[in-house]
Amino acid sequence: MVRWSDPRGVADVDVAALLLGENGKVRHDEDFVFYNAPSSVDGAVRLLGKRSAEERAEDRVAVDLEALSDEVGTVVIAASLDSDGSGFGDLGELSVEILDASGTPHARFDVGDAGSETAIVLGELYLRNDEWKFRAVGQGWDSGLAGLATDYGITVDETPDAPADPPVAQVRAVEAHVEVVDPTTVDADDAMQEIVAVVEDGDMIAELPPSVDASEVSEAVATVEDQAPRTPAASVPAPRPKPSGAGVRTRKKKATAATLPALSLAVDPSWQPARLFSVTGVGNAEEKERRATSTLLSTMMAVRDFGRALVTRFGGPAGSVEAYLEVPFTLDDRTVIPDGVIRVARAGRIWTALLEVKTGSAALRTDQIERYLDLARQQGYDAVVTLSNDLAPVGDVHPLQIDGRKLRKVSLHHISWSEVLHEAQMQLAHRGLADRLQAWVLAELIRYLQHPASGAAGFDDMGAAWVPVRDAVAAGTLRPADNKIVTVTTAWEKLIRHLSLTMTSTLGVTVTPVQPRRLARDHAARAQAAAAELAGAGTLSATLRVPGASGNIGVAADLRTGQVRTSITIDAPRDGGGARRVNWIVRQLPEAPETLTVEALFARRDQTACETLRDIRADSGVLLTDPGGEIKSFRLTATTPMGTKRNGVRKAFVPSVNDAVEAFYARVVQGLKPSPPRLPTDIAEDAIVAVDSAG
Repeated sequence: MVRWSDPRGVADVDVAALLLGENGKVRHDEDFVFYNAPSSVDGAVRLLGKRSAEERAEDRVAVDLEALSDEVGTVVIAASLDSDGSGFGDLGELSVEILDASGTPHARFDVGDAGSETAIVLGELYLRNDEWKFRAVGQGWDSGLAGLATDYGITVDETPDAPADPPVAQVRAVEAHVEVVDPTTVDADDAMQEIVAVVEDGDMIAELPPSVDASEVSEAVATVEDQAPRTPAASVPAPRPKPSGAGVRTRKKKATAATLPALSLAVDPSWQPARLFSVTGVGNAEEKERRATSTLLSTMMAVRDFGRALVTRFGGPAGSVEAYLEVPFTLDDRTVIPDGVIRVARAGRIWTALLEVKTGSAALRTDQIERYLDLARQQGYDAVVTLSNDLAPVGDVHPLQIDGRKLRKVSLHHISWSEVLHEAQMQLAHRGLADRLQAWVLAELIRYLQHPASGAAGFDDMGAAWVPVRDAVAAGTLRPADNKIVTVTTAWEKLIRHLSLTMTSTLGVTVTPVQPRRLARDHAARAQAAAAELAGAGTLSATLRVPGASGNIGVAADLRTGQVRTSITIDAPRDGGGARRVNWIVRQLPEAPETLTVEALFARRDQTACETLRDIRADSGVLLTDPGGEIKSFRLTATTPMGTKRNGVRKAFVPSVNDAVEAFYARVVQGLKPSPPRLPTDIAEDAIVAVDSAG
């Protein structure tokens, strides 16, 4: 797992892997696993996709050592940077972490002295004396992924107008260290100090000599017992023939949305098309739950890429997915029937998860989930997955408190219906599907989940405490210690996470909430700070990072004034005087509302100027209160009416926040340089109409 932080929002990191033969080179171009080829030909090495957790992001690669060909002796783990003029030195941090199949970390390699490099080899898995080991490397290329790949024997096909000679790779060693996670016992191998990880009952146990300082460890060794026959070299598919002069294109492919056939033979617009997953006749809550479960599981089998994307979230392998509905089991002389069973076959092994589903307002029950954990442990299954409309405010945190002893052999995962819909939309609109029939099936799932009768609602309710808290803020009686305030601040976190998922689905880039470092991993401190802000200032606030945008987007709901404020701060150009800098920002706001406020932030902090865009368009000099003052940056702020109702569509709080952010992005953010992804026209228009009509 490769992790990084990007406080300046300058770049996007991608993990890659190269499968090397005895000569230290790839056998053929298909031994290059990266964003344009996310799996090796034998499936032994595959990319698992990116995830964002608080202020950091991560990209994962899975290596199935048992499935690797005998011809492969080394797997290189690398990372590359997709940016304009930035290197790894511009990131806040960069590390690679070694995890076992259960997700338990065993070693971490931190890169500490990167500079202008745009590609880095972080480490190598290599075979020595029939043992797989990991060696930290830290070698960088200024010539990007193309230069790195060329040095390992990949034939790189650049754009037609690229120079014939490949770029010369400027290679340098990067200072780093390896940190050992949870060292336990003693072992040593020659002059090296190593971590030995032995597969024992399906778990990987790390060992380290106690005399070894963790910061001095240079290798992590993974010894894997042969539990399944290794893939014979003869069974590895031969490399695909390429035309003369062709090679691997390291430029990112532009994702194209799947195309669906348009229905054009209806005689009248009132004719409704037939639906694969019909909501007609859905009755009580139990029927909603059963139908939603069956619809999801059948789509996971029919649309392989979508099924793999969900299984990956639960720690499962990439393989053939089979799903079963309401399978009866016996546990302690009682019949236990989970809503579903998911099984994935991969490299001679079967990964299994039990699924518990809730729709509508139905809540998960601790006793029921713990019973399923007992059942999974009894059956030797790998995981229990819960699915409901409860969106955890922080990723990877289960909404229930579960006895930790029940998680020793079985992992527990939670996903919301909002996240399922997000994965489906990302696959259909941004990752794409070559098979039009699969695209139609996935589009039908999306339509079904978006229908109110499905029971798979998004986040649309601030909870019963919303109105009392809103009224207490208006009356000035709210205090940080009030019990009801926690419910509202938690609901706000869920709303922001849901908004991040929605924007990620529509923009095709990972939008993440940004927290100060001191609050990012401390839920209690974060809740305390939010309560103090709400009681003191009467506001709920958050910050969103959109890759490619010129700055982070701030959003604040002011319960005292009944307004939602959205804002962005961008650096002014360093050349030219104040008038030129003001004209520079105004030219980028042709679609912005005239009520937008533009605040000039000067080098002298006591010097300020703020005017509406209407007045600045009429006279740009109104911002230049001191002609000699240097404008360092601009803060742009839009104000829209805030909904007051706890739920619903009209005059409700949640849609007013969603519409405010989307309208601000469409009118302001996507027009600023550098150009970020654009919001789809229909979504932008709906949001703009909603905020304008509310005003």
